Amino acid sequence: MAEAGTGFLEQLKSCIVWSWTYLWTVWFFIVLFLVYILRVPLKINDNLSTVSMFLNTLTPKFYVALTGTSSLISGLILIFEWWYFRKYGTSFIEQVSVSHLRPLLGGVDNNSSNNSNSSNGDSDSNRQSVSECKVWRNPLNLFRGAEYNRYTWVTGREPLTYYDMNLSAQDHQTFFTCDSDHLRPADAIMQKAWRERNPQARISAAHEALEINECATAYILLAEEEATTIAEAEKLFKQALKAGDGCYRRSQQLQHHGSQYEAQHRRDTNVLVYIKRRLAMCARRLGRTREAVKMMRDLMKEFPLLSMFNIHENLLEALLELQAYADVQAVLAKYDDISLPKSATICYTAALLKARAVSDKFSPEAASRRGLSTAEMNAVEAIHRAVEFNPHVPKYLLEMKSLILPPEHILKRGDSEAIAYAFFHLAHWKRVEGALNLLHCTWEGTFHEVSVYPKKELPFFILFTAGLCSFTAMLALLTHQFPELMGVFAKAFLSTLFAPLNFVMEKVESILPSSLWHQLTRI
Repeated sequence: MAEAGTGFLEQLKSCIVWSWTYLWTVWFFIVLFLVYILRVPLKINDNLSTVSMFLNTLTPKFYVALTGTSSLISGLILIFEWWYFRKYGTSFIEQVSVSHLRPLLGGVDNNSSNNSNSSNGDSDSNRQSVSECKVWRNPLNLFRGAEYNRYTWVTGREPLTYYDMNLSAQDHQTFFTCDSDHLRPADAIMQKAWRERNPQARISAAHEALEINECATAYILLAEEEATTIAEAEKLFKQALKAGDGCYRRSQQLQHHGSQYEAQHRRDTNVLVYIKRRLAMCARRLGRTREAVKMMRDLMKEFPLLSMFNIHENLLEALLELQAYADVQAVLAKYDDISLPKSATICYTAALLKARAVSDKFSPEAASRRGLSTAEMNAVEAIHRAVEFNPHVPKYLLEMKSLILPPEHILKRGDSEAIAYAFFHLAHWKRVEGALNLLHCTWEGTFHEVSVYPKKELPFFILFTAGLCSFTAMLALLTHQFPELMGVFAKAFLSTLFAPLNFVMEKVESILPSSLWHQLTRI
């Protein structure tokens, strides 16, 4: 709450500064125009009197031109702000204020705070990054070559967005590369391959790396993107496992010889875990579910600290396919903890198990007459908890919204997470008799409107420029329709605006010697 309040205050300060800067810039150009027109080398007091006389002689056409020009400038700023917001999702003025004005206003730089926090230890920084992460890699993501490309072949459309693929490229560079890759030719080629945007260039680079050496990451890329079937992908992943396991064992023996060897061992660990997880997913896709469950359990026992891959969510889906509900409950008891990040898979699987105990005999009419039993109340509360975490899931489970292919990355509590969950778990809900009926009754009776999350709110400066443009346009219209009346108002406003400055100048002239003041005015 404190961090949110600080961010709001900093945004409020930047908004105020930019608002006053805009207004005073307009008035600065007005005063500059008046000074340029007058150009009378008299005393300041005489100049102010001349300015007042000049303002009194202005015609209503001048005020129409002034307000019309202000409205035009505000409208151009509004159009640019709206275009920038639609293209980049943020306000240009707000972005500039955050980048340049926040340090001047005493704001805290996020980078410096992150750098200072990183010195507290790798474990603390990892926990902090996990808890604050909003976009997560989908633990059940499909294979590009064997699954996503099939959609492209049939429809001619791309199933993944550029933003999603860019995030995947960043993940690959983080997990599959290290600083010492340039010392090994095959790894150096793969380091460049993960940065390539063209899929064919990546595949060609992987084949080039395999000509040099048995490279595990090259097999991974070919299994993910070149293999057209799950069986082909599994064969390539087995070759990657053979190469990756050898690299892992060699780097494990050398990890304590220096930071370079430690980074290489961490990379080899990530590669090995990724390969084994994808092999388990291949077995699950090919119908060998029990084998997949065994592989996932062994992987979680061998690497219990690598929770970033969320292997337990793959395990939960496979156990639900086997209808091993007791094992599912045991996994939930371990991972449905308040200190761990929640997900739609954990929340809705817990709700499914609670609903399974009562859904086959549940009747809304009977429940309204006799009230809810303890088991039914527990099921309803579990559904409430799940819907509160992600309110988008019920519409996909109840088939009120059409499913599409899940993305490679999901936004927690967002629509993308709901798609990814329902894509794989809808069959499990249908298998439990009455579970969808209980979900429908509970969700419909409690949550009538599902909020749009995440919702992009219009930035302050779009609203500010829109209001300023409308206000100046209204002034221009009123001045054109009622020139005499608006002229009186404008003269009264300008006289009131210059009155404090005129008073201050009179006091200064009465205090300073006339000769000194005359020299200053000449300068």
